[in-house]
Amino acid sequence: MWRYGWAVLALALIGGCESNHEYLLKQGYPPAFVDGFDAGCVSGRQVAGSISGEYRKDVPRYLKDPQYAEGWSDGFRQCQGMLENQDRNEYRERHWDERERAWQQEKDRDAARTYRSQ
Repeated sequence: MWRYGWAVLALALIGGCESNHEYLLKQGYPPAFVDGFDAGCVSGRQVAGSISGEYRKDVPRYLKDPQYAEGWSDGFRQCQGMLENQDRNEYRERHWDERERAWQQEKDRDAARTYRSQ
């Protein structure tokens, strides 16, 4: 089910105003899986550094209900990975902008030296 998870999450985000929970239920996922996915997703974002949300896991249910456990694990991995990926991309963009600025400054200095020497 993990390989379908990314597609499910992407489609859920595209779904607009419909909540992820409602979307997954309409797609035919069992309610226990969807409950687990929601809790795992909030937990994954929190572990990855999100300020909002808290670590949520119904441990007794996780241990007894395989669908809840699978949903929780899928939601946790996907949402944690998405947030970490977003943070990584923002970090790269920030550093790329700094490198771009430094390159532009060096280019301008070289051009100024060339014009002065003529």
